[in-house]
Amino acid sequence: MTQRLKKQYVDKIAPTLLKKLNYKNIHQVPRIEKIVINRGIGDASQNNKVLESFLKELGLIAGQKGVVTRSKKSIAGFKIREQMPVGVSVTLRGERMYGFLDRLIHLALPRVRDFQGINPKSFDKNGNYSLGLEEQLMFPEIEYDKIDQIRGMDICIVTTANNQEEGLALLKEFGLPFKSVIKS
Repeated sequence: MTQRLKKQYVDKIAPTLLKKLNYKNIHQVPRIEKIVINRGIGDASQNNKVLESFLKELGLIAGQKGVVTRSKKSIAGFKIREQMPVGVSVTLRGERMYGFLDRLIHLALPRVRDFQGINPKSFDKNGNYSLGLEEQLMFPEIEYDKIDQIRGMDICIVTTANNQEEGLALLKEFGLPFKSVIKS
């Protein structure tokens, strides 16, 4: 089954951006390549039970099993040894990516308390967007009673855009609720 946002991209967003950005070929139009969800585990690196619960939560949110990221070198100040687990991450592509983006835009972000929109300045120079969430409870898949600790996560939307303006135009067309920036 084709995801709603993928169909919307092919039918409406790509032709709109083709005209808006003055491209000659439809293949020049920026698109979303992947979405990476990352979550640091912090002080829970010694506890395997907490690590498993983090993987399970991330799997519920993303619809795909996550991988444990491990430290590359020892850092005595943080009590980290080489190859210790330091986080969990999931890379979404294709149908799962569009499904997650749809749930993020239409279900999760509107559930954030006092939500004013997301920051339009969080783009890198290549048009990729990074977003930090403070808690996992905004996703409808997570039950409040089943979590042991409220933790945030980082979401990085990787695009094929050439610059920040193209990335912003692409994500606005998808319907991401950006704050309006008041220029003074």
